[in-house]
Amino acid sequence: MKILVITGSAHKKGTTAMLTEKFILGAKEAGHEVCRFDAAFKNVHPCIACEKCHNTDTGCAFKDDMEKLNPDLLTADVIVFVSPIYYYGMNAQIRTVIDRFYANDSSLHGNKKAVLMLTMADNTMESAEGAIASFKGMAKYLDWDILGMVIGVDCGDISALEKTCYPEQAYELGKNI
Repeated sequence: MKILVITGSAHKKGTTAMLTEKFILGAKEAGHEVCRFDAAFKNVHPCIACEKCHNTDTGCAFKDDMEKLNPDLLTADVIVFVSPIYYYGMNAQIRTVIDRFYANDSSLHGNKKAVLMLTMADNTMESAEGAIASFKGMAKYLDWDILGMVIGVDCGDISALEKTCYPEQAYELGKNI
């Protein structure tokens, strides 16, 4: 199975990076092919709904790193979204990538599965409800099956995350896809 992991955090050694690495380790041990796209370190222009992608045969108006992502996005069996929660939703870097799915909308419907992994310093699920609702709504709209979620509460830094079961949950989720 081909798995595409899209991360949003700009922290290369942060909490979402740890969950990502554990998930990928499990997925690779299970024999899956994994591609990773770290949105915070890519040049991705926000969608402006200019409709060029739908009204011409030249694709998106912006020629940026989405051109590198799109082939993996279209051929992946599983899409994994990994984001920190800064302020009640997925962060801007990953949201920018998701908004650009618009150019491939008709090709993305059905035949895919999705995973969501989040970390946050807050100790309540309330802070993640917006991200979870957005993820579930997107999966429903695209007719994707949700394979699982790892929601790391009270994980403001690596030492806090290491004291939890969330890294193991991410590993097991990757291994059992």
